[in-house]
Amino acid sequence: MGKNLTGKDIIKLGFPQTNAVNIALGQISRFRKKEKKESVLVELSDVFNTPEKFAGHPIWGKVSESLIAPLELRRHELRTSRVPFELFGENEIDEKAKFQFYDSLKLPIAVQGALMPDAHYGYGLPIGGVLATENAVIPYGVGVDIGCRMSLSVFDLPAGFLKGKDFMLQGILRDHTRFGMNEVQDVKSDHEIFERKEFQEIPQLKSLLGKAYKQLGSSGGGNHFVEFGVVELNEVLPEWKIEKGTYLAVLSHSGSRGLGASIAMHYSHLATKQCPLPRHVQHLAWLDLDTHDGQEYWLSMNLAGDYAKACHDDIHRRIAKALGHRVVLNIENHHNFAWKELVNGKECVVHRKGATPAQEGVLGIIPGSMTAPGYIVRGKGNPLGLNSASHGAGRLMSRSQCKSNIKPSDLKKALLEHDVQLIGGNVEEAPDAYKNIKTVMALQNELVDVMGTFTPKIVRMAR
Repeated sequence: MGKNLTGKDIIKLGFPQTNAVNIALGQISRFRKKEKKESVLVELSDVFNTPEKFAGHPIWGKVSESLIAPLELRRHELRTSRVPFELFGENEIDEKAKFQFYDSLKLPIAVQGALMPDAHYGYGLPIGGVLATENAVIPYGVGVDIGCRMSLSVFDLPAGFLKGKDFMLQGILRDHTRFGMNEVQDVKSDHEIFERKEFQEIPQLKSLLGKAYKQLGSSGGGNHFVEFGVVELNEVLPEWKIEKGTYLAVLSHSGSRGLGASIAMHYSHLATKQCPLPRHVQHLAWLDLDTHDGQEYWLSMNLAGDYAKACHDDIHRRIAKALGHRVVLNIENHHNFAWKELVNGKECVVHRKGATPAQEGVLGIIPGSMTAPGYIVRGKGNPLGLNSASHGAGRLMSRSQCKSNIKPSDLKKALLEHDVQLIGGNVEEAPDAYKNIKTVMALQNELVDVMGTFTPKIVRMAR
């Protein structure tokens, strides 16, 4: 069996006594251990004799790379100075998050950075951190919940529709939304995302296809939500088939579920092994986009982002069908993602970990809290902010601090004062856990224009 194959067997094929042998053994252990030893050796012999033929191969690509252009595993040191950066709302950002951001600006691959006013401490990059890098992607700079995003659907219904419909709208959220690790939709939906070639060509993604299918149309735990509320449009675009006014809308916040988390953990581990850094910045380890693993992560990340969109689309489709009314306007945007964009005329990888894309004219939705309004925005394309804006209000307290400082009765009082009904949720997501969204928005008027607001009224979160 493949699992009984040893390094000596591989060396006998002519492999150099380098890390190529270990890489080959690792790939065999993951993907060929149930096959006969002889057949695996025949494949390896072919890889050794014609490595260029296997460049990009889902299983032998890493082995091919180790023979043609082996990775140089050397410790990287931080620069002594930072690349150019900008802080928006410096006085609203805690020192721990700032220093974490400053470290990222000293990476050898860093080009430019920006920190949004909702920023707070995280793993790798702080939440609210934006970092442009040269031909490299940082898995923890993207985040664990790859492609976490907002989606706002406005219905052809006036805001007054909410009056007297509480029980019905609560029922729609209870029946058609699912949250956390264990809840899934009873009636599954198919989606073209599952036909993507990445699910067949990348072994790790192939193993995650079943989980992705099962979790489609569900949301994560923590601060993820689906909520009915009132949209007030102060300004409309010519292409919108809608007028200024107030409307019923649904807003959702979630990401790529178990698919994205598994991708993040796998490639973060590979980055850490391939890119040794000083211990305090090891979470900023990167993958070179010219490598097999870098390209594989890039494909996987983009698939996870598209899957996150598919989940939101499915949730909104279910709600619209239950409501019996059509969506006349949808505004959506990613955060926790990386894009290839021009920075000062040069193509870079722009990481937005908890930050909203805000290129000139680009639309987005920045939520507040369960009792505070969210804002419909249009980007100004500010190069100092790397064409970005905040992704929300930002946390003031950690979840553990919330448990110590906020009582369930405090949460109930806040909900009552703002006429908001909550299904699920707990004190960890209480309004007092977050910064003042109005203050945060005032600190980024150089980054976005406000076109309207969304005020939550019926909120559904994980229990």
